[in-house]
Amino acid sequence: MDNKRELFQIMTRRFGLLNKNCCTIGGCDISPIQSHILYEVDRQHKPSMQQIANTLGTDITTFSRQIQALIKMNLLNKTPDPSDRRVYTLSLTPEGKYVATTIDKQMNDYLDEAFSYMSLADQEMVLRSIHLLNEAMAKSDKCCRPIMG
Repeated sequence: MDNKRELFQIMTRRFGLLNKNCCTIGGCDISPIQSHILYEVDRQHKPSMQQIANTLGTDITTFSRQIQALIKMNLLNKTPDPSDRRVYTLSLTPEGKYVATTIDKQMNDYLDEAFSYMSLADQEMVLRSIHLLNEAMAKSDKCCRPIMG
């Protein structure tokens, strides 16, 4: 069996997760973390900032800076929750929806092309394996935390 870490290092590079920007859409340079934020805000209905930070496993300070950058880019709205003014909900602006949809299409096109080089049985095996790995990683108490040296 290949070195597990090496396999994930290569996959991370091929997804462009080490790049400063994962894509440029409509004149906006989007970082990988910003792409993840837009995806989750689009997927969840008016989530709170804390919900998205928890989903992504990021600390709220770093996350807040990314939110401010997305607001300045006119991709995200931050609104006080009427029932609790200390809580802010997030929503995509029309430009944010366009960027999120464009990134989603680009990623799906990339994955469709990569999967086209596999048989249907291999595609199903890879997807099932990733699903199993995601479930196992969710059970780990080390998931989503920085590695301490």
